[in-house]
Amino acid sequence: MSERADIAVVGLAVMGANLALNLADAGNKVVVYNRTHAVTEQFMRGEAAAKDMVGAGSLEELVSLLEAPRVILLMVKAGPAVDDLITALSQHLEAGDIIIDGGNSLYTDTERRQAEVEGRGLLYLGMGISGGEEGARHGPSLMPGGSPAAWERVEPILKGIAARAPDGAPCCEWIGPGGAGHFVKMVHNGIEYGDMQVIAEAYDLMRRGMGMRPSQVSEVFGGWNEGRLRSYLIEITRDILATTENGTAMVDLILDAAGQKGTGKWTVISSMEFGEPTTLVAEAVYARVVSSDPERRRRAADVFPTPTSELAGVTTEDIEQALYASKIISYAQGFRLMGRASAEHDWALDPGSIASIWRAGCIIRAAFLEDITAAYGRDPDLADMTEDGFFAGQLLDAETPWRRVVAGAVSAGIPAPAYSSALAYFDSMRSARLPADLIQAQRDYFGAHTFERVDRPRGEYFHHDW
Repeated sequence: MSERADIAVVGLAVMGANLALNLADAGNKVVVYNRTHAVTEQFMRGEAAAKDMVGAGSLEELVSLLEAPRVILLMVKAGPAVDDLITALSQHLEAGDIIIDGGNSLYTDTERRQAEVEGRGLLYLGMGISGGEEGARHGPSLMPGGSPAAWERVEPILKGIAARAPDGAPCCEWIGPGGAGHFVKMVHNGIEYGDMQVIAEAYDLMRRGMGMRPSQVSEVFGGWNEGRLRSYLIEITRDILATTENGTAMVDLILDAAGQKGTGKWTVISSMEFGEPTTLVAEAVYARVVSSDPERRRRAADVFPTPTSELAGVTTEDIEQALYASKIISYAQGFRLMGRASAEHDWALDPGSIASIWRAGCIIRAAFLEDITAAYGRDPDLADMTEDGFFAGQLLDAETPWRRVVAGAVSAGIPAPAYSSALAYFDSMRSARLPADLIQAQRDYFGAHTFERVDRPRGEYFHHDW
C-alpha cells in the first residue's frame, strides 16, 4: 500500500469482514485488525488478498497506517468490549480522529461514550447498520449519529457503500446528535421483530387453521410478494417454506424456539420510559419468550387441548388484510416512539428521511416504506402516520377482515397476539372515552391520587371523599 489508508475496520466477524470488502470495492484504502491475529491473517489470504487492503498486527500499527484525521470503524460485540477497545485505541489517537461504533449498542451507552471520547478531543459516531451479511457486503442501510463534525468527514465514505433505494438515493443519512443513530436502529430492530411475528402468525393460521402444507403457504406468500406486501422478509418466507430436506419441509425440522439478542426488548423498555406504546413489538418479544420453552408448552398441550384449530370463515385474503393492517399499526407506533425520543433529546429526527433510508439494504426493506416516505413527504409534521389519508383508508378497508381473522383465531385456539394487540390499540386510539375514568377513581379511592374532571380545564386535580 503506497499511501495511508482512508478507514480501518476493527473486528472481522461476518459483518466486519464484509463491510471491509465493501469499503475496498468502493475505492477506499482499508486497514483491518482482529484481536485474534490468526483471523486477520486468514482474512487477508482470502478475498481481501486482491483488494487495496492491509492487515495490522496491533492497534498501534493500525493507527500508524491511517491518514489523519483517522477513521476507525468498530465492529465488535456491543457492551464492555466496545469500552475496552475505545480505551485501548485512545492511547494512540490524536485530536480530531474519529471512532465509529457499528455494533448494536444501546443508545444511552453511545451518548455516554460520545461525551467521554469528545472529552479527549476525539470525535465519535454511533451507527446503526442493517442488512445482515449480504447487506454488509453489497450495500447496507446505515444510520449514523453522534458528533456532527465527524459526519462531514465520513459522509462520502458511508454513502459510497450504502444500498441504493429504487430512486437511486443512498440508504444512508445523518440521523442526529448523541445516540440518535443507535436509537433509530434499535426501533428498526423492534419493528423487525414485529414484522417477523405478523408473518409467522399468518403462516400459523394457514398451516393449523386451514390445513395448508408449507409448499401451499409458500405459494400464498409468493403472491403477496407481488403486491403491497412485497418485501425482503415476505420473499425469504416464500423461499423458506418451499425448501425441503429428503422430502420433508425444512421448516418442520426446526425446533420452534425463537432466539433474540435484546434490541426488541430495548425498544419495549424505551417505549415505556417515553410513554409511547409499542404494543405489537412487545407481543413479538413475548411470543419469542413463550416459544423458548417448548417442553413446558407440550406439557400444557396434554392438559389443555385446543378447542378446534379450524379457522372457520376466514380466507387467505382476510389474513393478508390483517397482516397489512397490523403492520401499519406497528410502524405507526415505532415512528411515534422515535418522535417522542427526538423531542426529549432534541435530536430533530426526520421521519421521512428515516423511512427513506430503510427502503433498501436493511432487513425490513419493503415497498411499504415507499408509502411511509410519501406520507411524511405530504406532511413532514405528521404526528401519527395512521392519520395520513392513505393509511387511514387502508385501515378502514382492512377493519372487517381483520376482526374476522382475530375472532376466528380466538375461536380456533390459535394464538395471534400481534394481530389482536394491534386491533386493540386501533380500537383504543379511536375511542372517544375509555374506562380509565374508573381506574382514576380507584386510584383516588385507595391512594388519594386525585383525578381531573371532564367539566373543568385540564391540569386541575381533585380528590373525592369516597
